[in-house]
Amino acid sequence: MAYYLNSEAHLDPGPIYVRENGQLHMVNLALDGVKNSLQKPRPFRLFPKGFSVELCMNREDDTAQKEKTDHFIFTYTREGNLRYSAKSLFSLVLGFISDNVDHIDSLIGFPEQIAEKLFSAAEARQKFTEPGAGLRALQKFTEAYGSLVLCSLCLRNRYLVVAEKLEEIKSFRELTRLDLSCCWLGDEHELLEHLTNEALSSVTQLHLKDNCLSDAGIRKMTAPVRVMKRGLENLALLDLSCNPEITDAGIGYLFSFRKLNCLDISGTGLKDIKAVKDKLRANIGLVHSKVPLKEFDHSNCKTEGWADQIVLQWERVSAEAVRQRKNVEPRKAAQYFYQNQARTEVTRKCPLAETHMNSSGKLQFYREEAPDCHEPLLSQESKKSKKRAFEESEQEQSSPQSAKQKCVCLAVEDWDLLNSY
Repeated sequence: MAYYLNSEAHLDPGPIYVRENGQLHMVNLALDGVKNSLQKPRPFRLFPKGFSVELCMNREDDTAQKEKTDHFIFTYTREGNLRYSAKSLFSLVLGFISDNVDHIDSLIGFPEQIAEKLFSAAEARQKFTEPGAGLRALQKFTEAYGSLVLCSLCLRNRYLVVAEKLEEIKSFRELTRLDLSCCWLGDEHELLEHLTNEALSSVTQLHLKDNCLSDAGIRKMTAPVRVMKRGLENLALLDLSCNPEITDAGIGYLFSFRKLNCLDISGTGLKDIKAVKDKLRANIGLVHSKVPLKEFDHSNCKTEGWADQIVLQWERVSAEAVRQRKNVEPRKAAQYFYQNQARTEVTRKCPLAETHMNSSGKLQFYREEAPDCHEPLLSQESKKSKKRAFEESEQEQSSPQSAKQKCVCLAVEDWDLLNSY
């Protein structure tokens, strides 16, 4: 009894009554160090005073709390009761690997069905948005699965994503369609040089509308194809519209794209448009279209592959980073990154991009032999004469003398550019 009374951890039993001589008396325990329960009743508590679930959740370590609940799946029954079930061993292992995906040595030879689930699990945890670790993880997937990760990339007007995630964008391989319209790259941008890399030799559709390009940028982009027959040699569609610094001389560099089927040079700085039309038809067989081509409406170029949602995550992260920068507008931040001079609103706005613009201002070209022709077929005689003229030009270019002259005509800038590869 004495141990019970002196213990600090005992539960308060409440007032104790004793019947004596027909009367009910309460036992007074104040002398033993316990306060009278009638004067100050002590309520029964299951938890200590000051306890709350919210405070305990905040005091818990986030990683430890996640480990406690990550192994279960919580659902509700029809009656509204909470029910949980244990996850499968495969799901637990998949979650653990996705949390540490940046530490994987290589995924080459790993089954692509499991790799896709691993990629989705890492994407749900936003591992690819983490600086440093996200790039290492993405490189493991792209080097092993190539076009499955991404076969088409649309970065139209996403200059902030290009600025913040340049290395991640350069890690993509085996792309077939790439849209960089309205990104204001300029001639000296690192991404423009990356287009000549062998990793992007699979690109067949390239959109470079409104990117501050000039003849120097076109010369740099076509140098590997013109001399070493590598780079964008499989290019079939090219959009160079709304680049007013491209002149007649820059169009001449495009003759090295022998597989080109569609070309848009609207809004460029051409002087002699008729001469350019004749050269394009004589050298690579492209004729001017009288109606706008559907290939340049940008509806076909979309982000496709496992990483299609990652681009959207990058866009949200980049926009949030810009909002946190005080007194810096997104447009000015992109211009600072590209090291370009501030452009006026007149040059930012492409006059030929207006939907109500007359189609006669379009300078879009297509190959007559292409299946989707927008022009009526030429007569049989004109086809034969054109074919003979084309074969003669091919023979002249394939002759040793002409090849020798072609090598001699290389400028010093071309040799310096080639030596940089």
